[in-house]
Amino acid sequence: MAWLDLDTERWRCGPRGEEGHHDHVPVYESGSEVLQKFQEKWNSTKQQRYPAMYSSVVGGIILDPSMMVIPIDDHMVHRGHGVFDTAMLSNGYLYELDSHLDRLLLSASKAKISSPFSRETLRAILVQMTAASKCRNGSIKYWLSAGPGDFLLSPKGCTAPAFYAVVIASGATAAAAGGGGHPRLREGVRAITSTVPMKDPFFATMKSVNYLANALAMAEAEERGAYASVWVDGDGGVAEGPMMNVAFVTGGGDLVVPAFDRVLSGYTARRVLALAPRLVDAGVLRSVGAARISAADARRCAEMMFVGSGLPVAAHRRMGRPAGQVGKIALALSDMLCEDIKAGPDRLLVPYDQAS
Repeated sequence: MAWLDLDTERWRCGPRGEEGHHDHVPVYESGSEVLQKFQEKWNSTKQQRYPAMYSSVVGGIILDPSMMVIPIDDHMVHRGHGVFDTAMLSNGYLYELDSHLDRLLLSASKAKISSPFSRETLRAILVQMTAASKCRNGSIKYWLSAGPGDFLLSPKGCTAPAFYAVVIASGATAAAAGGGGHPRLREGVRAITSTVPMKDPFFATMKSVNYLANALAMAEAEERGAYASVWVDGDGGVAEGPMMNVAFVTGGGDLVVPAFDRVLSGYTARRVLALAPRLVDAGVLRSVGAARISAADARRCAEMMFVGSGLPVAAHRRMGRPAGQVGKIALALSDMLCEDIKAGPDRLLVPYDQAS
């Protein structure tokens, strides 16, 4: 319990008489004082610095990480009224930017959020921001929000929709990928079934900022010593992980990705479905498809794996398999995706030499 002693103007915590740590709360009257505190914070921590951010509220690209902020009255901040997406940055190329941008706008439409710019302008902003960052490996994340305005539930008070984006540089991730920005997980990871209720399909298929269920599912997995968890729906069907899709290889050689009617349509998973038929042609797989798969059938599969833009493939460690051993299909898909990221058709070269 915290209370303010109005006679002494001192904060006290706990029972009366027990003095807390906040004897005096500073009051900053100027923006320069606040900026100095932000800069001190960044300089005193090991928190990752972000090479660049775009904010439609500011109307430009920000290179000082201490100024990369969002208004506290933004509807996305206090009501979760926002959507987001991401694109990987590998060796100076943005991977599948257009597909992810299309999904952002689809999510925004479902969330009743209009864009302050045309699709072409959004795309140009993201490319220019990435170029200004001079970052060549990592990722970019971007958000559309109902915008700042007030603290009410209705978005009517929002002055205008907002667009934010940030470049996130990779460190060890790029090294693990041989400089390409993607790790190659050659050892299996442990997965559990989540006890956290999964989202309703309407929200699960929309990439909104409401990731509380996802965060709790990930925390649950970490508490139990697992890499991540997997949701199972009320009908006993496998759904997805907290930040990635899942895929299975049956004993008969069928690659199955759970259908996207109740889960987020992951573009890495869709890319797997597009690339994997090569393994059918090579006689390694019998078939490839998106379909419902029960949890009981999934547990009997020969291989299980997470599929997501930041992995791109992480195989589940199976009971009865030697520790760390990963199936040949998971390894093959990982190699195919890494090669696609390096030289595939859905890459956009970032014109760093044109950055202002």
